[in-house]
This record gives sequence, C-alpha cells and structure tokens, in this order.
Amino acid sequence: MAEVKVKVQPPDADPVEIENRIIELCHQFPHGITDQVIQNEMPHIEAQQRAVAINRLLSMGQLDLLRSNTGLLYRIKESQNAGKMKGSDNQEKLVYQIIEDAGNKGIWSRDIRYKSNLPLTEINKILKNLESKKLIKAVKSVAASKKVYMLYNLQPDRSVTGGAWYSDQDFESEFVEVLNQQCFKFLQTKAETARESKQNPMIQRNSSFASSHEVWKYICELGISKVELSMEDIETILNTLIYDGKVEMTIIAAKEGTVGSVDGHMKLYRAVNPIIPPTGLVRAPCGLCPVFDDCHEGGEISPSNCIYMTEWLEF
Repeated sequence: MAEVKVKVQPPDADPVEIENRIIELCHQFPHGITDQVIQNEMPHIEAQQRAVAINRLLSMGQLDLLRSNTGLLYRIKESQNAGKMKGSDNQEKLVYQIIEDAGNKGIWSRDIRYKSNLPLTEINKILKNLESKKLIKAVKSVAASKKVYMLYNLQPDRSVTGGAWYSDQDFESEFVEVLNQQCFKFLQTKAETARESKQNPMIQRNSSFASSHEVWKYICELGISKVELSMEDIETILNTLIYDGKVEMTIIAAKEGTVGSVDGHMKLYRAVNPIIPPTGLVRAPCGLCPVFDDCHEGGEISPSNCIYMTEWLEF
C-alpha cells in the first residue's frame, strides 16, 4: 500500500473553505444546523474562526438565523435555491426538485423516471443539461456500482462513497487494519502510563480512558491517512476494537461545547485485557467489519469474495 499522508486543517485555515463547508452542511440539512453540528463536522476549526465565517455568511445574506427549542439555527436562504432554476422549463424544474429531495444520498435515473413519469430519453437530456450548468453531479455509488445524481454543491453521504474506507470504489482493508492497530496502541500506551503512576486503582482506571477526540488527534498527527478523517470514522474503528474485546467504552456527562461531546455526553475508551479468549463464533469477521452494511451478494463487497471470511472458515 502506498504511503499516505493525513490532511490536517491548519489553525489559520482558509476562511473561504470554512464558509463553503458551512454552506455544504446547510444544503445537507435544509431545516437548519446548530453550532454543535458545525463543530462536530469541523473539530479542527477554532470557535473564533467558525464565528467569523458564520457572521460573514449572515452579513452577505447567504444564511438565515433562526431560533428553535434547541437554540440558534443557521439555514440557507431559500432565494438562493429559487434563482438557480431561472429560465428552466417545468420538466427541468421537476427533475431538479426530485434530485434536491434526494439529498446527499442521491437518486438513480431509474427512480427519477418513476417519480417524474418522463421518458428516459428526456430525462437523460435534462440530466446532461443540469450537469453542464453545474447544478447537479453524478457520483458512482460503492453499494451498487451505479451512478446517483445529487445537487452539485453537496458532499456525498458515506453510504454512497464508502467514506474514508474506500479509494476509487476499492475497499482499503490494509488502511483499516493499520488504523485499528494504531488506535489500540494509543489506548494501550495510555493504560500503561496510568499503571506506572502508582496511584490508587480508581485513579489509575480513570486515567486510562481517552476520548474519541484524543484518539482522532493522535491519528491525525501520525500522518497515516491520505483523506481527512472525522471523529465518526475513528469511533467506527474503536467500535471494531470493542467487538474484538480489546477496548471498552463508557459514556459520561460533559458541558455543552466541550470538544468531543455530543448532546452533553462524551464517549471514553480504554484498552482492556480479555479475561478469556473469545469463542470461534465471536471471531467471525462480520462482527467487527466497518463496512458490514455495504456487504451483500453481487456487490463490490460480498461474503463470497471476502478473504477474511475464507480465512475464518479455514481456521
């Protein structure tokens, strides 16, 4: 596997990139986003940088500021969406609306045909026209090896691209294994440091825990990824370690706005030594596979071509 490097956002991130990412999030969540959503999606961006970007977008009239039961919401202005289809006929507007409703998961041309009742030749013509105007884009889905259509400025959902675990529609099994090992190594080191402190057992135990944000920061600093990993990606890897009996997780209350917290809660992880070896069934690769949901017969990933399943059956 080729050497890869992590894409870590520097402290003085480009303000335009931050603004563009916030606009993308608003398109993904048309009902509005909170500051917590922005923080979770861009944990490497300082609060002051986020505030500057949001204030600029508000002052330029690109965002609306709303108040809800959960606090302040930022939402894309409807006038922006309405102006995009100026001069289009009703059929083109219908297809655009269907694609917009599909969000960042996209929609197949077959489903567009079913919802619009338009001939396939007409749909293909409209799709090409919308693509040429950069209003929509076609994205190849890893789940079915077919193209789906979505709005041009949307970031495809993980179910479409496969997230960080795919490169050009190929599952990066070696990359996942490297991340698995490095996350466990970090937690092991933290546990060993806690034991060497010679403090009472309860303090040692509490000191051995690490948040998913700490693990994420460690992985980013290692520079072993060619893509930008999110805390959700790291939590997926940590979950595989939990299923393997190497790590345990606990959830604690945390102050609103604490780095790594979601809805006032924070996940903490620590390395553990299994009391007894796991049974053969527990060792089945399906239980700790990060792309379990994408595995099906006839797909890019399936039980029939899974080398890990073959190795397990031979064992």
